[in-house]
Amino acid sequence: MCSQVTHICEEKRNTSITLEIGPRSYATSTMTERFDCYYCRDNLHGKKYVKKDEKHVCTKCFDKLCANTCAECRRPIGADAKELNHKNRHWHEDCFRCAKCYKPLANETFNARDDGKIMCGKCGSREDGNRCQGCYKVVMPGTQNVEYKNKVWHEECFICFECKQPIRSQSFLNKGDDIFCGPCHDKKFAKKCFHCKQAITSGGISYQEQPWHSECFVCHTCRKTLAGTRFTSHEEHVYCVDCYKTSVAKQCNGCKNPITGFGHGTNVVNYEGHSWHEYCFNCKKCSLSLANKRFVMNGELIYCPDCAKKL
Repeated sequence: MCSQVTHICEEKRNTSITLEIGPRSYATSTMTERFDCYYCRDNLHGKKYVKKDEKHVCTKCFDKLCANTCAECRRPIGADAKELNHKNRHWHEDCFRCAKCYKPLANETFNARDDGKIMCGKCGSREDGNRCQGCYKVVMPGTQNVEYKNKVWHEECFICFECKQPIRSQSFLNKGDDIFCGPCHDKKFAKKCFHCKQAITSGGISYQEQPWHSECFVCHTCRKTLAGTRFTSHEEHVYCVDCYKTSVAKQCNGCKNPITGFGHGTNVVNYEGHSWHEYCFNCKKCSLSLANKRFVMNGELIYCPDCAKKL
């Protein structure tokens, strides 16, 4: 708020003040009685004088004994000078200037700082305003800026730590105190797919402690995605169940079906280049299971020792 009395103009932050002639001067008096200066006792009839604290003072004594001292130049503010007053401080009109840019402030808004300096609105905003975390210059009111974690940047100073491009309306991620745009963050910090070596930005699966894009984790034969389905591996490649049965799995010497390891009976018996499901490794004559037992092989047929003796 700006309030004015005869010699005082109060303000809080931004205030405009008006000029006022310092001590009031009066024209020649027409009185016939004695009318003397309070200090030097010179007769004031027909002379200029100043009324100071109910005392009549000639201009010479006023300048010497009563004049306020200018807060800027430290010289007296004479009776005929234009004087500006603020919070019990006084200035010549020409001395009331911005401490930064020296702009005259007699009829302008200004900032009165705690250190006693007077500044124009623009310089005051620069001095007191928030400073950009990028360039450390003041973020002026009304300019485009970005606020993040109680800090402020000019819009053009809020840039990706890696590519140095302004973030603007893009999404971003932080790593410690550094800011990254989405693409640079993914390139620098995201896990890389074991197959294509590109960043995994969302989703993905893990197999044998290696990350994969779900679209990269496919059957080696038919290229069908295996995410969320049953699969098996063979010689560093992965296969869906169907392709493994038809293209990779050994054929059981007993039932002639593929040995997949899926479903009923996952154990396998191998002997001299032949393979059997465990549940198919039985005596050809009596059907006794020969898994983990002695047996006799005749051609591609197997027999228990008792049946072999009868042949």
